[in-house]
Amino acid sequence: MGSKSEFIFGNEMPPGVRKKALRSKKKYIEKFGDDSSNDYPLFIRKNKVLGDIIGIEDIRIGKGRSVFDRENGIIVGNIRMGFGHYRISMAMASAAHSMGYTPYWLDLNSYPETTGTKVISYQNDLYSKGSRLSKNALFNKLIWEPLNYEGFRKLSYNACDQENSSLMTAVFRNIPKDIPFIGTHVWPSQAALHAGMRYVVNAIPDNWPMALHLAEGAVHTVQTKNAYWGYRTLNGMDKDRILNPMPSDSLVYTGHYIDHELVSNIENDCAMRMRRRASSEPVRFLLSIGGAGAQEDIFQAIIKYLLPFIRDEKAVLYVNVGDYRNVWDDLVSKIDGLKELSEEHFDDFSESAEFASYALDNKVRGVHSFCHSDIFEAVYITNLLMRSADVLVTKPSELAFYPVPKLFIKRVGKHEMWGAIHSAEMGDGTIECRDIPHILQMIKLLMEDKTLIKMMCDDIISNNSTGLYDGAYKVINTAMKLRGNVTGEKK
Repeated sequence: MGSKSEFIFGNEMPPGVRKKALRSKKKYIEKFGDDSSNDYPLFIRKNKVLGDIIGIEDIRIGKGRSVFDRENGIIVGNIRMGFGHYRISMAMASAAHSMGYTPYWLDLNSYPETTGTKVISYQNDLYSKGSRLSKNALFNKLIWEPLNYEGFRKLSYNACDQENSSLMTAVFRNIPKDIPFIGTHVWPSQAALHAGMRYVVNAIPDNWPMALHLAEGAVHTVQTKNAYWGYRTLNGMDKDRILNPMPSDSLVYTGHYIDHELVSNIENDCAMRMRRRASSEPVRFLLSIGGAGAQEDIFQAIIKYLLPFIRDEKAVLYVNVGDYRNVWDDLVSKIDGLKELSEEHFDDFSESAEFASYALDNKVRGVHSFCHSDIFEAVYITNLLMRSADVLVTKPSELAFYPVPKLFIKRVGKHEMWGAIHSAEMGDGTIECRDIPHILQMIKLLMEDKTLIKMMCDDIISNNSTGLYDGAYKVINTAMKLRGNVTGEKK
């Protein structure tokens, strides 16, 4: 059948595509070297932030404790590219931990001495630059949205990735090949297969089927039925050509990838939201802000609009800027009165987590800003704050699937559009508001009409009863079934 860049699910790639893929790999070897024959020693350590919370064990390069749990261990492979893939990985680790398994964390973008990390970091920098440039309407229309929507959709793009990901295998040399592996980005999944890992699940994000996310040889999981049909038929991945479909055993619909801590508290958290609305307490808005800066103007407008309502105790605002302190400093410098109304929760995760817990059952007021230099703290605090928030304000990325009422602002990349469409149809989020006037209209509506948040909460509870948010548990079971040792179950 040829190599992974010659045939993709039995679909032959043209010679020009194969040559382009080989040129791409050669370019990276010339730029960063080829360490595929290197023998990197590995050690395991408890994750200092989430080790006690969701049981994460970090896999690092170096000498130290290196014995894996061969019976109940499961590796979550990821990359840091924004917060999204880390967030999905945390959901997988949380589910695995709740089911009695040991989740190992393998971030291919965290080993600076390896060729794989150098390649990933290089591509991540290009993507971040494109995201920032997407603020330019012409660049967004002519380059960024077409690339994210149709460019990444092509089988030819997958062929290049298959070659490039073969440069990311060195770190797998000393990992037992029979431990189930879940990739929450396609490169770790592809790399694991190149490295000989035997039980690989490729957890696909988003709701827009793209060949970018294919890792032939893995079992692919998807969060929506729309994604299932698109991937099963490889629809539109080579223009109008009818392609050989994915085999039935290579694709599984699971539902949304959500952390155990959130799923297990859905009914209680929704009940508290509805109680706050019924008693006319301030509406709590949570802004999760990335560092690329593509939506800076939108967030400034939202905060400026909300400040009078916050002063009148009709609204409360949580702002998580992740690990980008400069983003918060910029907001404070540009928005009069923000600093005076704000309580900062910076780089003290225990204090931030304590506030998140306090807010579940107590009244809060004002603006609460969060910034943590540790990436795990920066991502996970949003999960903790979600539980006491009434409305999550976010672009329709991975957060589109979370069981909290959501107000969707403008996407960054056209593929994200389908996350908002799915959420609106499931009833747990609004439509995508693509400009500032429509965003502010929706904020006003959510504050004035008490029925809207209740309506979303009712749908979240209904969706939960059907298992819509059980995707992470099902991914874990899918991985363990490949090895034939399913011992855990949703609790």
